[in-house]
Amino acid sequence: MKVEKFVETIGADFYTGVPDSQLRALCDYLMHTYGIDPRHHIIAANEGNCTALAAGYHLATGKVPVVYMQNSGEGNIINPAASLLNDKVYAIPCVFIIGWRGEPGVHDEPQHIYQGEVTLRLLEDMDIAHFVISKETTENELAAKMAEFREILTAGKQTAFVVRKSALEFDGKVKYENSSSMTREDIIRHVVEFTGDDPIVSTTGKASRELFEIREARSEGHEKDFLTVGSMGHASSIALGIAIQKPDRKIWIIDGDGAVLMHMGAMAVIGANAPKNLVHIVINNGAHETVGGMPTVAGKIDLVTIAKGCGYASAVSVNSFEKLGAELEAARLRNELSLIEVKCSIGAREDLGRPTTTARENKKNFMKFIGSCA
Repeated sequence: MKVEKFVETIGADFYTGVPDSQLRALCDYLMHTYGIDPRHHIIAANEGNCTALAAGYHLATGKVPVVYMQNSGEGNIINPAASLLNDKVYAIPCVFIIGWRGEPGVHDEPQHIYQGEVTLRLLEDMDIAHFVISKETTENELAAKMAEFREILTAGKQTAFVVRKSALEFDGKVKYENSSSMTREDIIRHVVEFTGDDPIVSTTGKASRELFEIREARSEGHEKDFLTVGSMGHASSIALGIAIQKPDRKIWIIDGDGAVLMHMGAMAVIGANAPKNLVHIVINNGAHETVGGMPTVAGKIDLVTIAKGCGYASAVSVNSFEKLGAELEAARLRNELSLIEVKCSIGAREDLGRPTTTARENKKNFMKFIGSCA
């Protein structure tokens, strides 16, 4: 189905969400049509943030907002959907558009499997009426379902369209780029040269995939790295938990700007605990690059000032490999909590592979490496 017809049938004029590769056609359409115009389209930090933002839109206009997300974001909407939007509370209507990763019977990565199994069940538990969009869904079927949904929305309840792979199409072209020249893979390769035998916790998406391939290219094992293949935004908290329990080991985080934004409260907790053995590297390309390149707000904020305000003893931003090398060496020798923001270009190799070890193998080998009881 053409995404233009999908949007026309829904009939809303305000969208907010967190980008998803399954919803690439919708995301590209919104960027092509609105860009980032707060009157019509806002890419927010996480899905709960989007839901509350949508509630504010409804309170101000009386209209029905749309929130889009990958199904991994359902967990983030449960609280505001149940305790804010629900018709037993404020009865705020909202249309959710959810990309269905890990759909049963469709091959996907391990972090999506269980989430895919419970996607529809979670909506049922939250009393959110839903309809699955596939490549076979006709415009008439969509229109009929939207007519049903309007009655539900009028009653102050929520509805959801769950979108299967390749169900939506957009012929327009949107180019995502920035002025940075350093690639993420080269940045990670540079980091690995300085970390030696120190453990690394890497964030969700292409960063972990690139770290895995860098180890392969160096003929090294993968036991030093915990690859956070799911649970976006939580790599830094995982690393904090490790750093506190392993104070004699230097622990490195390879993070992304979208992940940092998604659960930025983690920085406050890290800063308050101030582990002296933790180095937080944030690779900032101002984009949700793993799912297509749609922008984050990280290009408009000062992560260094935020980190210092949260209690990081040292926080710097670099935009060259020479500066990166100097700061990595200083962080390696420094005995205090450090953050290094690295400005990065958008993009990755088209032939980038995926880890060939399982998540459970990664956990077992990593725990053995850092001396845990596996």
